[in-house]
Amino acid sequence: MSEPNRSAATLISALGLVRHPEGGWYRETYRSGGEIPGSALPDCFDGPRSLCTAIYFLLERGDCSALHRIRSDELWFFHGGTALTIHLLAADGSHSAIRLGSDLAAGEVFQAMVPAGTWFGAEIGGTGAYALVSCTVAPGFAFADFEMGERNRLLQQYPEHEAVITRLTRSPV
Repeated sequence: MSEPNRSAATLISALGLVRHPEGGWYRETYRSGGEIPGSALPDCFDGPRSLCTAIYFLLERGDCSALHRIRSDELWFFHGGTALTIHLLAADGSHSAIRLGSDLAAGEVFQAMVPAGTWFGAEIGGTGAYALVSCTVAPGFAFADFEMGERNRLLQQYPEHEAVITRLTRSPV
């Protein structure tokens, strides 16, 4: 099927995607058979981890990948649809944004890296209905290493980035 005829619903079905807790849709496509023993990992890990994992991730317009952080580096790879912006909040209080997409002349990139421990989230840019990417995590992803950002806590830590934090967090309960 050609790109103009693809819809988010078609891709979600064809790729077997399910909802992700941070927002968007995903499916794990690879989990290495090899493991890193817990004793060889930093203390923040609570046991062994796969060497590497990979997922498809689809974000639709109107949804966001809510601010979260994981204990591993994460590589993002653009596949299709419209560009998305990955927002990063570093420990030093700085905010940066990476445009993941195919318009190199506009400063978009096909791949990006989010360092371990960095708060990050993503939102759709441009005019398209969805963005399809893949994410690779090493050491491999485990939900035990995933922390969802709490709006009030992040606003206290990064008050100068209120607009991004408010857009990319779920409303406080």
